[in-house]
Amino acid sequence: MMSRHLLVAMLGLGMVLVSGIVRAQSHDASVANHQLHYYDIEDFGMEAGAATCADHIAPILQRSCQQCHRPGGGGPMVLMSCDQVRPWAPVIMYRTAVRDRMGAMPPWFVEKDIGINGFKNDYSLSDVELALIQDWVNNGAPRGNPDNEPPALVFSGSNGWTLGEPDLILRSRDVTRPAIGPDWWGDIGLASTGLTEDRYIFHHMTYRSGVLNEEGAGISGDITSWPIHEVGRNADTFPEKAGQLLPANSALHLYAAHLHSNGRDTTGHLEFGISFFPVGYAPEYSRRGPRTGNGVDIDILPNRANQEVHNYVVLQEHTKIIAFESHLHAPGARMRLEAIWGHNQFTLNCVGYDHNWVKQYIYEDDKAPLLPKGTILHTIGFLDATAANPNLADGRNWAGGGRSVSNMFIDLGYSVSLTEEQFQAEMAIRRANMKDRNEYDIGCPLCWAPEPVEPGIAGSD
Repeated sequence: MMSRHLLVAMLGLGMVLVSGIVRAQSHDASVANHQLHYYDIEDFGMEAGAATCADHIAPILQRSCQQCHRPGGGGPMVLMSCDQVRPWAPVIMYRTAVRDRMGAMPPWFVEKDIGINGFKNDYSLSDVELALIQDWVNNGAPRGNPDNEPPALVFSGSNGWTLGEPDLILRSRDVTRPAIGPDWWGDIGLASTGLTEDRYIFHHMTYRSGVLNEEGAGISGDITSWPIHEVGRNADTFPEKAGQLLPANSALHLYAAHLHSNGRDTTGHLEFGISFFPVGYAPEYSRRGPRTGNGVDIDILPNRANQEVHNYVVLQEHTKIIAFESHLHAPGARMRLEAIWGHNQFTLNCVGYDHNWVKQYIYEDDKAPLLPKGTILHTIGFLDATAANPNLADGRNWAGGGRSVSNMFIDLGYSVSLTEEQFQAEMAIRRANMKDRNEYDIGCPLCWAPEPVEPGIAGSD
């Protein structure tokens, strides 16, 4: 779906400029107790006070900021040149130092010192990039030599598709909300694909697809559920081995749209941009893995931080986790995914959560967890229902499971089930990429285990 405009309130400048460098990295799931990520540039072998916009900051802005902070983009200010950036330097220093909690910029909330850190399209900032920004700001945000600035990026004047021009664009009907009114959750109808043949897709609206019935007023047959799309979310991309099918004569059923009033009469619509695998493509993996979490019996107490909710799922099949996506509601502050295998408990990932920027984290192919059947997936949600949480309208009331002002706790990531042969083949690829048996992959607990031997083969017991 197309990117959406969000106005993100800037936090107070008085909290930005610090006389000393604080190196604390510990934090809990309380919004108020989060420690900022400040670094000393000299620890990275660089001279203090040497960072300039032209040499060090401009490349960071191009990679991680300007997709939104540009004319026509979703950011509230333009950061395309050093002159435009300098007035915002203290705010940039603060917001980037938040790093993995709500309010961070850029909005990428994976905790870098825990678990797996190999994701596609990762635009987050490294430790040394944070140190450069902080050194630059504390030294007065100098521009440096303009001749050293990288050539300016060129963007189209419109809100383009983040993955390039799609093969197919589908549009919903227009929907109008009054300036003032209650939240609305419901069905906004069908969006016909017009496809004459089956195609596999490469690549906050809940939608599904199916073949149009004879009247063209609904879908039937095998219904496919697609990933939920929400405010601030990135695009879905399905890997080469696991494309999703969009059949001929099909339609998207936009059956659960969440709309709310914004202070002015507003008419809008949804657009879906879809890119296809080549004609004739067939996925190697076609069975969807389990979804973890709990959207029903949640018990969130009022005005309390560091609340935890837990869910356990035993994998009935070998599973490859393609993407991790924490889904909470306004009280959400953090989510952790663990894999329990035998006596071992592995933390695969921890991510902060910001309900303004719901993100999907797609693993690099050689980092995606390969978990044997029998593994227990343990998902933990952390919630903050205090006034310190700026996303919470009112923390005085108890809240349970449900939509809108109620709560959810789900990992909406994508996984596939593997046969024994597929599982062994995936682990063989992973082992070939490792240097030796001293290299351990927490996402692949059996990578160095002996391959199973069929009964009756010479040398077997």
